[in-house]
Amino acid sequence: MRYYIADQHFCHGNLNEKMDCRGFSSTEEMNEYMITQWNSKVRANDEVIILGDFCISTTGKEVNEILARLKGRKHLIVGNHDKYIERRSFDRSHFKGIETYKELKDNKRKVILSHYPIMCYNGQYHYNGGEESTTYMLYGHVHNTYDEILINDYIKEATSRRRLIDNMSREVTIPCNMINCFCMFSDYVPLTLDEWIEVDKKRRESLP
Repeated sequence: MRYYIADQHFCHGNLNEKMDCRGFSSTEEMNEYMITQWNSKVRANDEVIILGDFCISTTGKEVNEILARLKGRKHLIVGNHDKYIERRSFDRSHFKGIETYKELKDNKRKVILSHYPIMCYNGQYHYNGGEESTTYMLYGHVHNTYDEILINDYIKEATSRRRLIDNMSREVTIPCNMINCFCMFSDYVPLTLDEWIEVDKKRRESLP
């Protein structure tokens, strides 16, 4: 099974009171909860793609200890806070891959992976023969901030428009399958693409 998650920010205790307002009583409590949530879902042979900002610590040893406790085969899409990967004390073998951008297939769908949201992503206009786009852009970075509100507005605007696409006989809605895999949206549990699609749909339906 393949899972995705973004912006856990292990060891970033300030997020309990600022920006995310996660509400844990301490950094240690936050770290332990995220480890428990991860391991409640992920098994040893599962693949987990982390969409950046896994840990705020610059101490490689501390990151090594956290990664060693997390089940599964882990891949990192590098975020702006993943400074630990350059430390000599960090064991890069904890990750099966470390990349800044990646494209892959997930159950016959194309997936674009980036820490930063990409409004005009590769394969955006690929359809499955009908009006369903087969490409998804998974991102992190913006958490649930004002920047995410702007992205929500962009998605609403884009998907409200129609245009004629090559090889199609009529105008279709502009696809914009951008999904923010922010860890708090899934209660810190890595999710499959199908699960993220459902979480994202319900979340956007509840937006004003």
